[in-house]
Amino acid sequence: MKENITVTEQALASIVGLAAHEVPGVVGMSPVGLREGLSRILGKQEAREGVVLKPDPDQGGAFLADLYIVVVYGVNIPAVVESVGERVSWAASELAGVKLSRITVHVTGISRGEA
Repeated sequence: MKENITVTEQALASIVGLAAHEVPGVVGMSPVGLREGLSRILGKQEAREGVVLKPDPDQGGAFLADLYIVVVYGVNIPAVVESVGERVSWAASELAGVKLSRITVHVTGISRGEA
C-alpha cells in the first residue's frame, strides 16, 4: 500500500527554520517583510520566520529556499553559512521528503549574544 503524504509549505518552512537554528553560530532568523516584523514586535515569533520558499519552476516538486539569519560576532561566517545550507538540505530531505534545489543564505545581522 502506497501512502500519500503532503507536507505544506508552512510546515516545510518551519522545518527549515528550526534546522537553521540548530547550527552553532546562528543566533536567530531575521524577519522577512512587514508582516513578519509586526509579528515579532507583537511577540508572535514563529519557527518559519526568516524562511522564504518558492517552488522551483525548473524542477517539479523541488523548492528554492532563501534564509535570512543573524550570526554571533566572531564566528567564521562562510563556515556557518555552509553548515546552515547542509543542515537545512538534510532536514528538508530526510524529515519532509522534499528536495531544495537552491539554498541561499543571507546574513542580515551580527549579534553580541551567544549562539
